[in-house]
Amino acid sequence: MFNEMYDVVVVGAGHAGSEAAAAAANMGSKTLLITMNLQNIAQMSCNPAMGGIAKGQIVREIDALGGYSGIVSDTSAIQFKMLNKSKGPAMWSPRVQSDRMRFAEDWRLLLEGTPNLDFYQEMVSALIVKKGKVTGVKTSLGIEIKAKSVVLTNGTFLNGLIHIGDKNFGGGRAGEKAATGITEQLVDLGFESGRMKTGTPPRVDGRSLDYTKMVEQPGDDNPEKFSYLDITKPLEKQRSCYMTYTSLEVHDLLREGFDRSPMFNGRIKSLGPRYCPSIEDKINRFADKDRHQLFIEPEGWNTCEVYVNGFSTSLPEDVQFKALRSVVGFENVKFFRPGYAIEYDYFPPTQLKHTLETKLVDGLYFAGQINGTTGYEEAASQGLMAGINASLKVQEKDTFTLKRDEAYIGVLIDDLITKGTEEPYRMFTSRAEYRTLLRQDNADLRLTPKGYELGLASEKRLKRMEQKHNDAEKFVAFFSKTSVKPEEANPVLESKRSALVKQSDKMFKIFSRPNITIDDVRKFKAVEEYIQANNLDNEVIEQAEIQVKYSGYIAKEKNNADKLSRLEYVKIPENFDYSKIKSMSFEAREKLRKIQPTTVSQASRISGVSPNDISVLLVYMGR
Repeated sequence: MFNEMYDVVVVGAGHAGSEAAAAAANMGSKTLLITMNLQNIAQMSCNPAMGGIAKGQIVREIDALGGYSGIVSDTSAIQFKMLNKSKGPAMWSPRVQSDRMRFAEDWRLLLEGTPNLDFYQEMVSALIVKKGKVTGVKTSLGIEIKAKSVVLTNGTFLNGLIHIGDKNFGGGRAGEKAATGITEQLVDLGFESGRMKTGTPPRVDGRSLDYTKMVEQPGDDNPEKFSYLDITKPLEKQRSCYMTYTSLEVHDLLREGFDRSPMFNGRIKSLGPRYCPSIEDKINRFADKDRHQLFIEPEGWNTCEVYVNGFSTSLPEDVQFKALRSVVGFENVKFFRPGYAIEYDYFPPTQLKHTLETKLVDGLYFAGQINGTTGYEEAASQGLMAGINASLKVQEKDTFTLKRDEAYIGVLIDDLITKGTEEPYRMFTSRAEYRTLLRQDNADLRLTPKGYELGLASEKRLKRMEQKHNDAEKFVAFFSKTSVKPEEANPVLESKRSALVKQSDKMFKIFSRPNITIDDVRKFKAVEEYIQANNLDNEVIEQAEIQVKYSGYIAKEKNNADKLSRLEYVKIPENFDYSKIKSMSFEAREKLRKIQPTTVSQASRISGVSPNDISVLLVYMGR
């Protein structure tokens, strides 16, 4: 094993590392996954859930490309919800509550069943770099493992420091030691590094809670699933979550510990995630609020361990305990473990190419929290892309990237590479200009052909996607050419308080009305007959409904994307000398020199580069 030459070595087995290893191995590369503890593969370090706003779209995209996150999310789910269902389909976001132990087990078993993939448990303390190219890794035991490419997915472990009140100690996660050596070596190689912070709430004993005092939060009545594959099934039974609230009394008890809080006494200097603040940060920033929501999330089917979502904290454990006991339903709470904050090293992602390969070291890739992101889904998508590109590089094939109008994954990576981040980056639907195109329901239509070309998505998956696409297109065409008479249409329109028709009209026109749904048009005899005759499933019916009702928005957004994508094809030569363009602003020249965009479109998205600077650049390039 130690004498073998690996095509791809993946360091770290969290969500990024697991997807990277699976992708590289499934593409035929001889791959090694090396991690400090093989018992903690794909560990859910924070909340036991996958998906959510924009994150659910990312999981669907990973699945469409042939990754594993969607499959594991389905097989380990204990509850399913489609969030934002009251809004337009661009905002619909799937989310599952997961069985934490089953999630990690299912991931490990999937990886163990993947050909070309080896495993090794140890800490990687250094990279082996020769003449600007990575050639392997060195472990803490001094073992050297040769590799043609390396993917670093170190999560929160690089010089990780855990804070609980006025105590702190080295660690990458509760009960696990930090990783050392790599940051210092990368800095010596010329990389810029920084520090970030994240936090996690206490875990409590569910047997000590009084759920009768809380608001039950059940899953959907007709749950869906993440994976487009039919090897997974929707849930037949689900576990409920619960909701309760903090109070002014709870806030006062928490404030008593502020002088011992590492957040407020200056011991933590790094930035945490803006959109997932700690409870002490919330009551400090939103002093006018007399309560905050807490979501009580079970950690599995059979365990009594519970995750207190909304109570992330690094306050002293006695303060945490005292305050939680004043929360309604928590009067007799027992701790499994207190909440804590963790500081860790990251590397500003402007030092990467769009493939996630570093600009400084050939064959070295970064994915996940090492790039300044937060969230399982953001990490997993980067791992998938890094694993794909590491494998393609070794096989001497063209690189693989996704544009902003093709996937949320494309938005995520372009944001990181082009804009960088100084606080943990989290994906939101608002970050995407083309969110009407990037819906959770059509991720397979957008990305399965690409996954198939890479060798990750099977031919069976491709044919299933093509069948869905063809069936939906034919159903939309049926609405366009089929008319409905007033005597059949008007009773439905009257029940929805919609304007009546005086003569036969095309179903497409009636179906396009904002308040008319698929359930309404199924009352037309011809529609139900078509569905039954063609054996259409819910996926196809939903896809056709979206295409009919949002056709104008989709066409407009696609047109805008096509216009802007023209600049994607205007390539900037490698090592372009921006210092020669004296008519461009100094800031623009500095930013362009540092980031080295590959296209004019990417250059236009860099903060500090104005439209005038782009015009000057185009003139200088002879365009």
